[in-house]
Amino acid sequence: MDVVVIGIGLIGGSFAKDVKKMHPHANIIGVDKNEAHLEEAISLGIIDEKGSYGSLETADMVYVSIPVNVLVTELPKILDSVGDETVVMDAGSTKRLICESVADHPKRRNFMACHPIAGTEFSGPSAALEGLYAEKTMIICEVEKTAFKLQERALAIFQEMGMRIRYMNPVAHDKHIAYVSHLSHISSFMLGKTVIEKEKNERDIFDMAGSGFESTVRLAKSSPDMWTPIFEQNKDNVVETLEEYIQNLTTFKQLIMDNDFENVHLEMSNTNKIKQILKGIPLTKK
Repeated sequence: MDVVVIGIGLIGGSFAKDVKKMHPHANIIGVDKNEAHLEEAISLGIIDEKGSYGSLETADMVYVSIPVNVLVTELPKILDSVGDETVVMDAGSTKRLICESVADHPKRRNFMACHPIAGTEFSGPSAALEGLYAEKTMIICEVEKTAFKLQERALAIFQEMGMRIRYMNPVAHDKHIAYVSHLSHISSFMLGKTVIEKEKNERDIFDMAGSGFESTVRLAKSSPDMWTPIFEQNKDNVVETLEEYIQNLTTFKQLIMDNDFENVHLEMSNTNKIKQILKGIPLTKK
């Protein structure tokens, strides 16, 4: 099996490592504009060789993990280069514009629009982790537009990785992901910004930062090169979620200013229900 991974960072590199573990004889070919990433990926044993778009014609599978702004321009070129029996999957955190970019492409049947709900705050080939995808959700959009036998090949890999599969349309995906992913990244970045600006003495931050602060600000270590295009592509949904979030913050601030700590407690108690949601338990209405 020839597998081409375009973008050898955390997501693409982790995919390559899992495929290699499950299929030791697979030939993993890496494509990346960063030559240093390719050299590092080879030295780490993540890929077997460097390639180019010329490698796509004979590939069985192509996994594309590059920033979403680059993806919308490169995906049509990738499909231009693949063979008729090649399945192309992406890992973009937005889906509407990506799907629209190839809606009328002659090889649309070769493409499966995907988004793995997996990752860490780190980037680059050294961040790749074996088992990153295990027990995570793979969102698949417009599956009906992918040739059935190519669907089967992609789904088989995801299932071997131990992933849960969820089907969703691109517009719904982008709306929901703005709440559960994009907003959390913005919150983390802005919390980090607030603390950095307020605490001029970095030693104070180091000494006083507990595990709560560390876990909340963890996402602020994520790559701006990756996240700026995501916010741009999902601008309308991101702005909507920010407006709701800011309103909640303003309300909470006002409760504190009014010494209404009974309702401060109530607000936090009601929000404790998030524990049930994260365990997949639906809330019952009273």
